[in-house]
Amino acid sequence: MILIVWVVVIFISTILISQYIKTQKREDVAIAFYVLFMSMSQILAAKMGDFSIGSFTITAPVAVLIFPFTFQITDIVNENFGQKATHRMIFIAFITQIFMTIFIWFSIEMPGGPYWGVDDQSYWTSFLGSTVRITAASWIAFLITENLDALLFAKLKSFTKGKHLWVRNVFSDIPTLALDSLIFVSIAFGGVFPIWSIIWGQTLTKWFFGVMDTPFMYLSRGITSGKIKLDELFAKVSLKGKKER
Repeated sequence: MILIVWVVVIFISTILISQYIKTQKREDVAIAFYVLFMSMSQILAAKMGDFSIGSFTITAPVAVLIFPFTFQITDIVNENFGQKATHRMIFIAFITQIFMTIFIWFSIEMPGGPYWGVDDQSYWTSFLGSTVRITAASWIAFLITENLDALLFAKLKSFTKGKHLWVRNVFSDIPTLALDSLIFVSIAFGGVFPIWSIIWGQTLTKWFFGVMDTPFMYLSRGITSGKIKLDELFAKVSLKGKKER
């Protein structure tokens, strides 16, 4: 069920981003989704999820469900607007994460109201306090791996002369997702959880979801290049619906 919902969410996100890029020739919506996914990743990373397959145990932060898609968005922007625009988007997202951490700190330090008990404050501090550490770890991993991904994608695009989209999508994501797991888990959970099993579990799940998003890259390119004409498709569906009535 979770996988089905994941596919639907990524499918809709890809269509919205790509159609906007096609019609407006701008990356605004891509940046908005990028910031959203980045912010939610910081919060969801506070929970460890069980991604085990049969007897093979895999433990990783729940954020792996959406974080790999941030790399797809960097690839979409890189594909359509180039490396410079991609680095600009990464910088914008980084600034928003700084402000998010400050706002979280505000909420922790602000005295609770008369109905806000000690247990409430303890839970709030425990949950969001860990988010601050997770966000700090994410900053370091984020700045290194997202920029590296943008660089690798651009180099692979040049190397393949713009062909074989799956090559630059997969082979820019695989090394950077592994490096991100190593840096992020070591800083965020070192001394709290056994990190090597988490690094391995997070890397495997990120690779899975990272490879899974490859068809969505082709969907995005089909929309932005005009090969997939959504407006005509919607018009045909609408016309068919009216005739059936």
